[in-house]
Amino acid sequence: MEIQFFLHMQVTFSYRGGMTSSVPELLRGAGLRRTPTRLAVLARMELLARPCSHAELLAIPDLADLDDITLYRTLNTLVEAGLVHRIHGIDGVWRYSTQPRSQPGCPGNHAHFLCNSCGRMSCLLSEPMPRVAVPEGAEVHGRHFLVFGRCASCAGQQKAAE
Repeated sequence: MEIQFFLHMQVTFSYRGGMTSSVPELLRGAGLRRTPTRLAVLARMELLARPCSHAELLAIPDLADLDDITLYRTLNTLVEAGLVHRIHGIDGVWRYSTQPRSQPGCPGNHAHFLCNSCGRMSCLLSEPMPRVAVPEGAEVHGRHFLVFGRCASCAGQQKAAE
């Protein structure tokens, strides 16, 4: 099995909240209004517990009534508030994931795995980002470490078909 590595410097993230126990408290702690859209999107993302694209979120029945622009704005607001981080896949699609509550202040500081077959992405929380020395005086605005290949489910399906 071949696994390819891709280092991409394009993740937007900041964290201002602390650990809380409910979605409304998370929004309040981040200084955001608790609108029905924000509550629904953040609650659904926490239940999914994996990075999801805009299209994947719109395909979920309880979010299907949202229009494209409202969802994009909601996701960007959650990123800016530090409740969600976004990951740019090699397929050009941004995926969004809630911050692990066990790691407050985590700037998405972990690797991600992208399945080239089904497009699902997962956080590799036990794989921290490597330290990269940048030129003196440089400002790093983000980092991203993406491993891609086939997930266990897709690899198993291919082996069964052979």
